[in-house]
Amino acid sequence: MAWIAGASLVAWGWLLAGQGFFWRTDVRLPPGTDVRLPPGTDARLRPGTAPRPPDGRAGPVRGLPEPPAEWPSVAVVVPARDEAEVLPLSLPSLLAQAYPGRAEIVLVDDDSTDGTGELARALADGHGGLPLTVTSPGEPAPGWTGKLWAVRHGMALSRERTDAEYVLLTDADIAHGPDSLRALVSAARAADLDLVSQMARLRVTDFWERLIVPAFVYFFGQLYPFRWVNRPGTRTAAAAGGCVLLRRDAAERAGIPERIRHAVIDDVTLSRAVKRSGGRHGPGTGRIWLGLADHVDSVRPYPRLADLWRMVARSAYAQLLHSPLLLVGTVLGLALVYLAPPVALVAGLVGGSAPVALLGGLAWVVMTGTYLPMLRYYRQPPWTAPLLPFTALLYLLMTVDSAVQHYRGRGAAWKGRTYGAPPSRAGTTSEEASEGA
Repeated sequence: MAWIAGASLVAWGWLLAGQGFFWRTDVRLPPGTDVRLPPGTDARLRPGTAPRPPDGRAGPVRGLPEPPAEWPSVAVVVPARDEAEVLPLSLPSLLAQAYPGRAEIVLVDDDSTDGTGELARALADGHGGLPLTVTSPGEPAPGWTGKLWAVRHGMALSRERTDAEYVLLTDADIAHGPDSLRALVSAARAADLDLVSQMARLRVTDFWERLIVPAFVYFFGQLYPFRWVNRPGTRTAAAAGGCVLLRRDAAERAGIPERIRHAVIDDVTLSRAVKRSGGRHGPGTGRIWLGLADHVDSVRPYPRLADLWRMVARSAYAQLLHSPLLLVGTVLGLALVYLAPPVALVAGLVGGSAPVALLGGLAWVVMTGTYLPMLRYYRQPPWTAPLLPFTALLYLLMTVDSAVQHYRGRGAAWKGRTYGAPPSRAGTTSEEASEGA
């Protein structure tokens, strides 16, 4: 037990300092929507401070240029399937965007049975604002997931109707602050980014949401440290599918969405394709940015444990490339890193072994400390931080259940559709698959 507790403490020491400071929550867009950066400026933006200059020295960047005289055109594509419950809380925020340039919304009604399309038209008539087009692509073609089929249809329609330089892909359950689109475009233009994504603040109202949701974002950041994602030239790539601003020519270079049509975890796959496809600075130099949002919120409720369980389990095994070996490694890793510390502390106290109790207690303290910033971001009380091992146990069980459901033919199920493992991961090389693992 002492060896296990010691290994857990070493693991937490490495995670604390060597995993891109994943536990920090300061990677966000600047509060001023018109802030622009000189070409080559580090894209790791932080709230309330000027961005760092290219040589990495701390300090303000002086002489920031004014906002563009002409703002680029943007097409907002919203894939929606049976979203009548949340649409009144989200769509008006898009219609009311205070964007200085031309922007229009395409809502793709993906064979909804609850009147999603009709409701969207009624909301547009009642609220006004940005022009809205509601369209439907029909059932997905073979080999396509429903969401990406809808995205394909929306992007194609917007390309026919406008000369938009950017496409904002946003989910039907995402509510945007009035300056959200303006801030995204400002950041993209300022740092010459091909993709800008914000991790929407998920709802934390009910008991199970408070317990599980902050940990969901915490674990995501651990898998894909935002600082590594945002560093040009690195292999790490990720995005948050609820809010992705994509440069049109970058999408064309990356073959989006055709190249990723099989993807269940479409946001990470999209970001990887953009980063690897190359950009204006040569092959493999696609520039992407991912951070936490301050004014982009998910309005979808997950009041019951079963709701959150389905949300995690539907894609957990896909994240592991449907590999039994990766599943075993993940379970053992979660047990060592998150479950061993409290078990060692209790075992050491009960068995009278001071070294075991000390090692387990120290590992638990470090774990708790890394979780506190995420709890503050979600405005949750700090006393819930020591409960992270219990939450991790739930995620472990959700991951195992995801694999079980996959082998029962019910994996990756979402609103009446089930997606199995594709014959080959579209747009993903073996090297990329290893990175995803």
